[in-house]
Amino acid sequence: GSHPPLEDVPPHIVEHPTDLLVSRGEPATLSCKAEGRPAPAVEWYKDGERVETDREDPRSHRTLLPGGALFFLRILHGRRGKPDEGVYVCVARNYLGEATSRNASLQVAGE
Repeated sequence: GSHPPLEDVPPHIVEHPTDLLVSRGEPATLSCKAEGRPAPAVEWYKDGERVETDREDPRSHRTLLPGGALFFLRILHGRRGKPDEGVYVCVARNYLGEATSRNASLQVAGE
């Protein structure tokens, strides 16, 4: 009854983020789920730049959820800055490679 060792597999995205239209000050979640062995690490990019979450900055209003989704405590949006609006992509990596999700745009309603 011995099992053959499980083979490591490169990441693949099983749930892609979808476009969001949210109101300023409201919470929002961009979904992303990746599978692979070993379990891939997920990072988010907005307009090509890496998104900082509360892992890097404890004051950040963005949290990387355990499954890989990106949660916004509240959407920040003002006349001077629109830090949350943009095109997001989720990237999952392990030592065998990486997988990139579809693009998802986050827009703030009523502006």
